Amino acid sequence: SPLSSFLSIHCHYLIKVKAPKNNLKKKEEKKQTTVFLQRLVRVFFGFLAAVACGILYAAYLSAYHDRKFWFSTRQELEREITFQGGSGVYYYYYKHMLTVPSFERGFYELTLDNRTISGQTINAVERLSLYPELITSYIYRVTDSQDFVEPIYFYVGAVFGLQAVYVTALFVCSWVMSGTWVAGMLAVAWYVINRPDTTKVDFAIPLRDNWALPYFSCQVAALTGFLSNNISSATEMFCYLTMSVTTFTFLLVWEHSHYVLFIQALCLFLLDSFDLVPPRKMADIQKVYLTSLFPVYLCQFQNPALLSSPLLGLLIGSVLAQYFQVELAAPSHQSSVKLHTTGVYFITNFLMCQESFQTPSQDLFLRLTQASVLPFYLLVLTVCLLSTLQTIYRRLSGQPMKTNIRLEDGRIGEQPEVIYHVFHTLLFGGLTLLFDGMKYLWTPYVCMFTAFGVCSPDLWMTVFKWLKLKSIHPVVLSLILSTAVPTIIGFSLWREYCPRVLAELSDVQEFYNPDTVELINWIKSQAPVAAVFAGSPQLLGTVKLCSGSAVTSLPLYSDINLLRRTEDTYQVYAMRSAEDIYKILTSQKTNYVIIEDSICNELSLNKGCRIKDLLDISNGHVSLDKIYSFSKHGRFCHEIKMNYSPYTNYFTRVFWNRSYHVYKVNTVISFQY
Repeated sequence: SPLSSFLSIHCHYLIKVKAPKNNLKKKEEKKQTTVFLQRLVRVFFGFLAAVACGILYAAYLSAYHDRKFWFSTRQELEREITFQGGSGVYYYYYKHMLTVPSFERGFYELTLDNRTISGQTINAVERLSLYPELITSYIYRVTDSQDFVEPIYFYVGAVFGLQAVYVTALFVCSWVMSGTWVAGMLAVAWYVINRPDTTKVDFAIPLRDNWALPYFSCQVAALTGFLSNNISSATEMFCYLTMSVTTFTFLLVWEHSHYVLFIQALCLFLLDSFDLVPPRKMADIQKVYLTSLFPVYLCQFQNPALLSSPLLGLLIGSVLAQYFQVELAAPSHQSSVKLHTTGVYFITNFLMCQESFQTPSQDLFLRLTQASVLPFYLLVLTVCLLSTLQTIYRRLSGQPMKTNIRLEDGRIGEQPEVIYHVFHTLLFGGLTLLFDGMKYLWTPYVCMFTAFGVCSPDLWMTVFKWLKLKSIHPVVLSLILSTAVPTIIGFSLWREYCPRVLAELSDVQEFYNPDTVELINWIKSQAPVAAVFAGSPQLLGTVKLCSGSAVTSLPLYSDINLLRRTEDTYQVYAMRSAEDIYKILTSQKTNYVIIEDSICNELSLNKGCRIKDLLDISNGHVSLDKIYSFSKHGRFCHEIKMNYSPYTNYFTRVFWNRSYHVYKVNTVISFQY
């Protein structure tokens, strides 16, 4: 019939139409599956390379440390003395936590510690930020690690493990920004080559910086991914959670971390001021800061420094500005150390004479130039900064910010994560020009940022857009250069620096301090258990670590009370009378005072920063223009060695060697003339 014929023709037509559509759909699904698998393989091998770089770096640090200090062949005392710069006092508390009957008992004793500083009961957990030692000792106890590893190796291994996390995070950060994990490998290579300027772990393992900065590196990597426009909701949530955990941990383990986060928050505030980041993401980041600050405030026993920190002030101001929709200018805070002094010359200048507060020498920039990182850094920074300024100009002109940027656009400065790192490197770089200690926060990200730039096709495309290149297709050329340039750099670095790095493992570096070993052995065998020792903070840290004796001060320069006690103890190197020194030491309940020849006879070229010079000016024995005024007493550290009255009336020498002279503070004064 006509009706059946019409239906058959119509159905046949529908089948013919649907068949190609189904085929196209299947092809599209197959293509998406292939792309997903390719991306998954690329991510897998990238993370494998990142983790491998971290593990190899930790293994290298362990081998270098053992070779430098002959660590595995030393006795326990000699191993502990290798913790230089007074940093060993942190390890003392780790040892203490392993000797107490229970973790809870040890924690309680540290919060009411009256066996460290003479005449004082302190909360050592709060005063010295001992959470790394608490966590490490707890893990050591609950995992029964004492059955297969010594406590000191577990402690050192934990720090080296965190350094592996540090370089892995730098790898990931450079990889996320550039799109290729070749950038991560180049960042790690530059980091290792410039190790004297990127980390302090070589010479002072227990320092708070070495525990904290790996968490900051993870936080920066997570923040970089979070700011990116081209991420899925699941990845964004992962980055948010990582930021939350690492920000909290970073604040918990280092007392100066909130100053570092203030600089970071200032960078983000600048992004928000120019509408370079979505308001939703900015609100989430502020939430991370606030939800980390208050738990840390409680964990640090209501530390008032957190409530008065510039970070909290900036966050509150930003939240209020957003709530009232008021446009604010960038605040004029400066990251500086607050010296709560009473105008005392010695304390202020003693701190300013520390190496971390000196301006960096030209050697820093010479080393970075020789490693080829500084020239490429300046190139990458110039391109990214100019592109960022173009983006800011467009935003101020009312143009919307593009979220889906293609390679052909040549606008690297419109990527929020790139803009953040431009501000990050500029602010931390400016502080490094003022304080040498800031290089450990700046140089690692110089390596990461430079590696990202030379491996990024977007950076080269941006340059070609400015040059209006037409002879060769700019996209093709940018892809070629983003592969060729890092390959050439990597090959040259491998050829020049790989033999040097490996040679460090073969060099025999004899680190041995027999005078300090002899001193500690005398203290442990001859001095009473309850004796109190006075001396320089660095030496007292070693004395506390190795003998457990109480001391008059500690190498902690953020505590004004300890700094005043340090100034009082240092008076043994001033031109003061025996009676004056005796009164000072007895007021600190001192039983023994250790005089170091290295301080008493110091011949440093930087004479204005010698301990005896600072004391002479503070005591009025030398004016600021180096004119001596009258002092009827000789320098105490010299005069006491003469063994004549009145010095022998107050002090009795009980031990001496080439470096140290130990005097007992007499409890009964014998006046003999």
